[in-house]
Amino acid sequence: MQQSLLAGGSLLSLSETMAAVKKTHTATAAQPFQCNYAFHDGMFRNHAGNDFIDQIKFGHEMGFRAIEDNGMMSRTPEMQQKIGDTLAKLGMTMGVFVNQFDKWPLQISMTGGKKEWKDKFIQYCKDSVEVAKRCNAKWITVVPGNYDRTLPEAYQTANVIEFMRRGAEILEPHGLVMVMEPLSDTPELFLRLSSQTYTICKAVNSPSCKILFDMYHMQRNEGNIISNIDRAWDEIAYFQIGDNPGRKEPGTGEMNYQNIFKHILKKGYKGVYGMEHGNAKPGKEGEEALINAYRTADSFSV
Repeated sequence: MQQSLLAGGSLLSLSETMAAVKKTHTATAAQPFQCNYAFHDGMFRNHAGNDFIDQIKFGHEMGFRAIEDNGMMSRTPEMQQKIGDTLAKLGMTMGVFVNQFDKWPLQISMTGGKKEWKDKFIQYCKDSVEVAKRCNAKWITVVPGNYDRTLPEAYQTANVIEFMRRGAEILEPHGLVMVMEPLSDTPELFLRLSSQTYTICKAVNSPSCKILFDMYHMQRNEGNIISNIDRAWDEIAYFQIGDNPGRKEPGTGEMNYQNIFKHILKKGYKGVYGMEHGNAKPGKEGEEALINAYRTADSFSV
């Protein structure tokens, strides 16, 4: 059963494996991946059903050892606790959840420097501490918001630094880390480059303010992924994945994720790689193709 998953670095018969798991109650059907990839709610819905807890158990059986959940703060405290307990029981890691200060569509928030936004951000940071305790999280995604056309960019940068310092004061005593994410979704976004994010993290100068390097967004905004990872390395605390174009699993676009994963692992990174992308194909077939893609991208020697 175990060999059926890994022969040639790919998934051979997921349906047969799942049948064997149900029959034998085996805790782990597949070897864990080299890298700690984190799937999200809905990614394995066709095999495990709509219940996220069942999806977590299925992902564990397929060799995944982490999840991430952007909407964790919107879940009930009871569900947050249940997710945390399930992860602890399975020996899995909780990846990022999003600080709800940054709701879509994004607005001029940190960049404008207004007190009403600062107060709101501080409150969400306090709320994040309680959520993190329940689900055993360490990393919290933060996005500064949109560009403020009424202010020069340097003043906006100073405002973002001040916001992040206030957030770090709240989170640092709890060992929590805000990971700032430069994005490519719209030209209105203030934070778009790894160099820009690196500058802000250096200015904040806190272990609770680091970079979320989403490789899909960085491929779109700046390219040169491996070199930019090296330049920003000491401020990167978390990676996310998505091939470009299309924002689907590795192997569906132009990015050589096998080389990228190998490079990151060789540098000593032991953290989470968030699978923040869609499935290229629908249904069970698409979920099997996704697992295959990660087995292929993960089949390298360091």
